Amino acid sequence: MRPAPWQVALGLAAAVALVAAPFGLKPYGIYILSLWAVTTIAAIGLNLTLGYAGQISLAQGAFVGIGAYAAALLTTQGWPLAAALALTVVLCFVIGWVLGYPALRVQHHYLAFVTLAFSTLAFLVFRNEEWLTKGVYGISGIPRPSLAGLSTNDARVFYWFCLASLGIVSLLVWRLVRSPWGRAFMALRENPIRAASLGVDTRRYTLMAFAIGSALGGVSGVLYAPLVEFIEPNAFALGLSLNLLLMVIVGGSGYFWGPFLGTAVSVLLPEWLRFTGGMYLITYAVFVMILMAFCPQGLIGLGERFVRRARKPADAAAKPDTAP
Repeated sequence: MRPAPWQVALGLAAAVALVAAPFGLKPYGIYILSLWAVTTIAAIGLNLTLGYAGQISLAQGAFVGIGAYAAALLTTQGWPLAAALALTVVLCFVIGWVLGYPALRVQHHYLAFVTLAFSTLAFLVFRNEEWLTKGVYGISGIPRPSLAGLSTNDARVFYWFCLASLGIVSLLVWRLVRSPWGRAFMALRENPIRAASLGVDTRRYTLMAFAIGSALGGVSGVLYAPLVEFIEPNAFALGLSLNLLLMVIVGGSGYFWGPFLGTAVSVLLPEWLRFTGGMYLITYAVFVMILMAFCPQGLIGLGERFVRRARKPADAAAKPDTAP
């Protein structure tokens, strides 16, 4: 289904605003926008696994960590970021595929515990294996890449690099969810037994949902490492996976634009609420609680609800009067 003209116009306006945003921001504001772009990629991956395929995962933060450590270890040794990205995508895809096997036997909260165990295992490796990750001391001096001879050390240039990466990932996922694969993922989410009876290879699509979502988490980590230029294990603890899960649910699980809005709420809203002083985190938490209580479908679902209510009077007025 093609988007409506107003949707295309709105999307173009948002893209122009995002590209032009750094010109009106200070370095910290540009960093926050870059963090939004990088984190959205990880949320898109989780939305593919959870929102489209219906497979819950509490391990997305671990894959972000794998990508970040791979980028940090390789680029500090002189490897180009593109090589680190390629290696990370393959590594996270394979690990995600293997992690998907428990989803073939267990579902719902049992699967959540399996992915929770993997997230804990990854964190312990990041923290304790100093020979590989430097443990609690972390890795510093992570360089930013050069693109066709253009340095990305400037905050604006690196932000545009992150934004372009988000655009490429978004386009690829957009095409994926509208392909037969995307329809198979949604069939797997709605009713696995019926999907299998219709000839959908539920085993393969379950594994692919985990593998592709995990690979996107790794891509996010590869961009996160040069963004912050220093990584340490606590950044990839269980809290990150829970926060990514919150982003997907708040934005709207199973909606393409859900991760974009959910990440904006999680990353940008706390910064905008700092004028409340020490109350900004409490205000943010109350907002999320109220939203989830009254609209579990997230912000996109809330918007759809308002649109349906607005259309009801118009639809009623357009119906012909058939009364005698």
